[in-house]
Amino acid sequence: MNDRGDVLVLGIGNVLWADEGFGVRAVEALHEAWVFPPAVRLMDGGTLGLNLFDDVAGARHVLVFDAIDCALPPGTLTVLRDADVPAWGARRISPHQNGFNDVLALAQLRGHAPEHVTAIGVQPVTLDDFGGSLRSAVKVRLPDAVALAVQEITHWGFAPTPRVRGSAFEPLNDRSLSLDVYEQGRPSASEARRDGDPRVLALSGRAPER
Repeated sequence: MNDRGDVLVLGIGNVLWADEGFGVRAVEALHEAWVFPPAVRLMDGGTLGLNLFDDVAGARHVLVFDAIDCALPPGTLTVLRDADVPAWGARRISPHQNGFNDVLALAQLRGHAPEHVTAIGVQPVTLDDFGGSLRSAVKVRLPDAVALAVQEITHWGFAPTPRVRGSAFEPLNDRSLSLDVYEQGRPSASEARRDGDPRVLALSGRAPER
């Protein structure tokens, strides 16, 4: 790993579980609004866990977006830097913290820890709504999280430029996974029953619970 990249910006989480998707939505929003120098790589880390090792160990600076439970009012943003990002799993502060902590710990053990790590997190409203989207208290903080990231990356010496409104760019993910398409395509609560789809249950002779 002698040829290390400069900056890796990760969004981690699962967009299918309501506010767990904050990290992914934040890095998407950052990508939509700003153009970065080639030395800065933006990535949807999803729930890849240890599969992110090469990416993290290969970067000098790492910035992570995530839903971070610090027992604060919903929607509160938290910024953690370097030693305040617990690399050894002493305290589980996020639904994905175990996996990302493992990545950082392994990078340290192998002598490839990033020089700087910053985590920008939001206090989630809910994480257990399968098929849900970001709650309004969390969604409204996306621009603030993006601004914090721009400030941090600029401090590292890699200032971006605003993306020209309406200009074409390659999205981080397939267009079908974007926030607006995801929300527009979601079935209503009555169509997507949390207690089971009656069309499927009918095939097994069961009825959904009331």
